[in-house]
Amino acid sequence: MITSIRIYLLGTGGSWPTPFRGTAGVAIRLDDEAILFDCGEYTQVRLMKSTLSLMKIKKIFITHFHGDHFLGLPGLIQTMSLFGRKDPLEIYGPVGADVIVTSALSLGYYDLSFEIRVRELGNEGKLDFGEYEVSYKRSNHVIPSLSYSIKEKDNYRFDENKIMQKKIPKKLLERIRREGYIEINGEIIKIQDLSSSIRYGRKISYSGDTRKDLSLVDLFKDSTVLIHEATGESSLADKINQYGHSTGRDAAEIAKLSNVKKLILIHFSPRYNDITPIINEAREVFPETYDSQDLQEIEVPL
Repeated sequence: MITSIRIYLLGTGGSWPTPFRGTAGVAIRLDDEAILFDCGEYTQVRLMKSTLSLMKIKKIFITHFHGDHFLGLPGLIQTMSLFGRKDPLEIYGPVGADVIVTSALSLGYYDLSFEIRVRELGNEGKLDFGEYEVSYKRSNHVIPSLSYSIKEKDNYRFDENKIMQKKIPKKLLERIRREGYIEINGEIIKIQDLSSSIRYGRKISYSGDTRKDLSLVDLFKDSTVLIHEATGESSLADKINQYGHSTGRDAAEIAKLSNVKKLILIHFSPRYNDITPIINEAREVFPETYDSQDLQEIEVPL
């Protein structure tokens, strides 16, 4: 059972890094494991300044292969190797991931101290990692691109009185939670028999780059937090949409349709020194909209 989920906004800008914002990078820590979504330039620098150790990263999910979303990979992986990493690293991405990631990691001369496993994903699917699942769906960008959601699995809350009535040793509770039942003296005892309610899992969704796309509503549905790109404001909507991006209002409309609890906007165009207009227009549609800054950390409550 996952106790703590924390979001690390490592890069909140788009296109190219500026003195104020790095390019795309969002990490999510689930207890002692971290998952990185996108790895633009400057990601490892932000990691070094954050409270998250880059050695905790077990998996990396790339939304697409524009430079501002993956060019930080070679540097990050070489640093992991210099730090003596031994654990395998899993990298997931859309069609082309195998060739592009392999080519990027062949740059320069260095000895890799750990195994890298690259997996290409199709247009839609779900990956089961035990205590959580990662779902993905093709987004509406100008090249093959994916949006993701990570969902903590629902858990039953144990009832102390029911446990005592059934005389279940506490050392068996984690086994029951893991397997869903246990047999004692010929009696099958299900987890439901020892529980009083369900603790619904938290869900964090990440859009990557995309135009406003109603087909993503199901992927984002009921998210605790939706992290959505907002390249600019609606006055520039035609140009923003032409290049496969969303405005702040677009993101807010998707958040509202998806019934999310909180919307965090990222991937602001470098043309903006002040993102207030983007945030304000989004809040007109979806009041629970928040801006973002590099190195911002967000604890996701139960």
